Amino acid sequence: MKTSYSFRGTWTVAAAPEAVHDVLVDLERYPDWWPQVRAVAKLGPDDARVLCRSVLPYTLDLVLHAEHREPPLLETTISGDLDGVVRWRLVPVDGGTRMEFEQDVQVGRLLGVASYVARPLLTWNHHRMMDGCIAGLRARLGV
Repeated sequence: MKTSYSFRGTWTVAAAPEAVHDVLVDLERYPDWWPQVRAVAKLGPDDARVLCRSVLPYTLDLVLHAEHREPPLLETTISGDLDGVVRWRLVPVDGGTRMEFEQDVQVGRLLGVASYVARPLLTWNHHRMMDGCIAGLRARLGV
């Protein structure tokens, strides 16, 4: 049984798109500013293993593959505990950058059974993770 999730979000940060881009493509530094990213191991020029844990007591084990790294689109495929894609669109706006986030994933079999029952809780947990992302990104950028 596979359960699908789609997340969307839009945030504005008071930094140039180039600065936001530079932070987002530097996966190995994510644990320095994104509290829910616990560890990152580079596997190659376009691949990394990432361990994430938000509020719930479960650590996601993911392998990320960079598909597109040039602004305005950053796109990464995900495999492991989740399978799918994450996209960031970086749009210049007065005073900074609008960040448009899309994530479309399926959860694997074991997690899929739990996610079917606990969908609202898992969605809430994801939103807490993204709150940590944006707060950490703003701090990292000094804005």
